[in-house]
Amino acid sequence: MKKLISAIALTSAALSAPAMAADYEIDTKGAHAFIQFKISHLGTSWLLGRFNTFSGDFSYDSDNPNASSIQLTVDTRSIDSNHAERDKHLRGEDFLNVAKYPKATFKSTSYSDSGNGTGTLKGDLTLHGVTKNIAIDVTKVGEGSDPWGGYRAGFEGTTTLRLKDYGINYNLGPASETVRMELYVEGIRK
Repeated sequence: MKKLISAIALTSAALSAPAMAADYEIDTKGAHAFIQFKISHLGTSWLLGRFNTFSGDFSYDSDNPNASSIQLTVDTRSIDSNHAERDKHLRGEDFLNVAKYPKATFKSTSYSDSGNGTGTLKGDLTLHGVTKNIAIDVTKVGEGSDPWGGYRAGFEGTTTLRLKDYGINYNLGPASETVRMELYVEGIRK
């Protein structure tokens, strides 16, 4: 009888304990995460591209989304606009200057849940040697078990950056002063 009471007490304690945030590794190996950008080309069309190499992890608890956090490191040398000569120019001193600044980083400082799987993620983005606090609009895509016995959670986010704020002053005209960043993050629970 004592064993049964002890088992019930332990089960009750476990069920009443607050849920803890789970840690996730961003799934870049399986190509289930993307960092893309979109910028106006001279006000006449759009230039789309992405960063092919990045890594990071995040912490998320669906019962307490405000405790969420993320950190990312992006290899700026991996910029890919599907045009070799343009990519060479984007890696050069006029834009990313990857020889001097081979990495960009983002580390969140807060998350504000708006309900319905949306919220605002704030954090410090270091790009081109400049660190600025930015806000990213976030939408939860989903979470659940995967076919390989793991557990995944996925989110998408968007933000707009002014190039001059990061010391990138190459003049492509007023329509090309900002770049829209789109982040698609799927993580595997550790």
